[in-house]
This record gives sequence, structure tokens and C-alpha cells, in this order.
Amino acid sequence: MHVAQHHSLNELQALQDHADKPALVLKLRAIILARQGWIASHIAQALGKSSRTIQQWVSLYNHQSIEGLIDRRSSNHRYLTADQEQQLTQYLDAQADDPHAGVRHADELGTYIKQQFGVTYSLSGLYELLHRLGYVWLMPRPRHEKNDPAIVDAFKKTPLRLWNKSRVNIRIKKSKSGSKTKHALASKAR
Repeated sequence: MHVAQHHSLNELQALQDHADKPALVLKLRAIILARQGWIASHIAQALGKSSRTIQQWVSLYNHQSIEGLIDRRSSNHRYLTADQEQQLTQYLDAQADDPHAGVRHADELGTYIKQQFGVTYSLSGLYELLHRLGYVWLMPRPRHEKNDPAIVDAFKKTPLRLWNKSRVNIRIKKSKSGSKTKHALASKAR
């Protein structure tokens, strides 16, 4: 596998040692191993990647040097303005106060955002948005509308001896053989 001579092995090692992203460290390690004469399948096995991925990384390095290995994807693209995010925060806070209504599923939130702001979010995008706004997508189990907290508290305070327990003790027969398993027949034991 041909690797361009953009950097010496020592320079590549220094770049790997000072890289701040784990993905870049892994890519640089693949380039170093390729420069040392390893083949793509052995590099892939050593790094836990596919041979094709290693070949792509080497090709990017050959054509663009280190810049080709840097991940340019950005996950901070915001589809809502700061004012829209503030409106969404106010909506979620108001919905959280009402135990019978409110947003219970991410799909419901996605529908609301699409109706209000005309923006469509994927499920993972909704979770990122909620995390960025300081929300955790966990909530207690909804309570039944006939649930009376006073009765529940009174039940919790009732002593155990006043509970309706079964008065009859049921005896369990012990095995006479002393073993909990059945003995095998003599013909089957051979």
C-alpha cells in the first residue's frame, strides 16, 4: 500500500501524540502502520476497523495530507433561532406542570416543532436539542386520575401486623429421598 511522504514517521508520531480527537489518533495510527509496511487487512485487524476504511484513510492522507483525516462534520448546526428555542423551553416547562397533558414522546415534540416553526427534526436531533436546552428525556410514570395521594400515604403508614395476611400456614412436604431431583432408572444410567 503506497503512502505519500507528507510527513516523516517521527512527525506522524508527534501529531498522533498531540491529537485531541480519538478518531484522529486512530487514523494517524493507521497511517503510521501503513508507512511501516503493514498491509491494510493487518492494520484493520489491529485497529478494529475494516480494510476498506483503512484504504480510505490512506487515500485521504495521500491526496490531502493531515487535512484529509480531520473530521469536518459539525453537530452544532441549529435549525431553531435563539427566540424559537426560548419559546420551546417555555412550552416544555408549561407542559411539564400539567400531569394529564404534555409531551410524553419525542414524536409529539417533533410534531409540535414542525407545526410551530416549520422545522423537521430526526429523533436523534430532538434528543440533541433537548440535551442542549438542559432537558433529560426521563419522566416519572403517569399516575391514574383516580389515584388519591392521601390514601396511598395512609396505606404506607399502616403497620405490617394490621395488613390482611393469610392466617393459614401452608406446609411444604419435604422430599423423603433427600434429593430435589428424581433418581434415574437403572436402565438409563448405563
